[in-house]
Amino acid sequence: MRSFFGALTFLTILPLPKKIVGNEETLAKGLIHFPAVGLLIGLGTMVLDHALFYVMPIQLVSFLMVIFLLGVSGALHLDGFADTLDGFLSARPRERVLSIMKDSHVGAMGVAGIVCLILLKWISLTSVPVSARWATLLLMPLTGRTALLLMMCLLTYVRREGGLATVFSEHGKIKWAGSAIGVTLILAIGFLGFRGKGVIIGASCIAGICLFCLWAYRKIGGYTGDTLGAVCEMSELFIPVLVIVFSGGNNGI
Repeated sequence: MRSFFGALTFLTILPLPKKIVGNEETLAKGLIHFPAVGLLIGLGTMVLDHALFYVMPIQLVSFLMVIFLLGVSGALHLDGFADTLDGFLSARPRERVLSIMKDSHVGAMGVAGIVCLILLKWISLTSVPVSARWATLLLMPLTGRTALLLMMCLLTYVRREGGLATVFSEHGKIKWAGSAIGVTLILAIGFLGFRGKGVIIGASCIAGICLFCLWAYRKIGGYTGDTLGAVCEMSELFIPVLVIVFSGGNNGI
């Protein structure tokens, strides 16, 4: 149970006593709980959305849900997304890319990426058919946290000097077990929420995650804490976009 609380503390801004969270070893074992934390965030998002849906315009509610998803993690993943874009789009050698990503300052590419990401999440979530909205909100954070595990399984950690994600660089069996749980949940919820198309949506999202991992491998030879944040944010975006694509726009799914 302590490993679950460790994962919950790491992935959210929820403050918990240190005696409940445990040490780094406990936190590393919490990898298997990443999908559960994502599912818990999704449930919270879904409940909040349902509470506001009937008293506010859908555009405003969708924007608030995007802000909630960013805020629940303290924008940790968004920061990694911005740093990754600054590095990957700089057209520099590998070591220079890693140096740019480590810089605490956000460059033009990072700022542009943040604006585009938030707008795309907002617009796509607003455009999702109402009948598919609950499953979309449930899947977005679940897929994002599962993507963290998939990247850690497929790639190796590349910073020799260490970093925020160093504690998770080992424990391969736990990472694979957590990934299997996350993928199973994605496909199951997708099937329940979108019927037969849900499996296609889930599989397409997982394929998108793998392509992002391939891009990271070609740019820096593995992953860092920043690329983990980036793959989480991108995966959350994949879900509403894919739902729209496979629903034929606003015609239902």
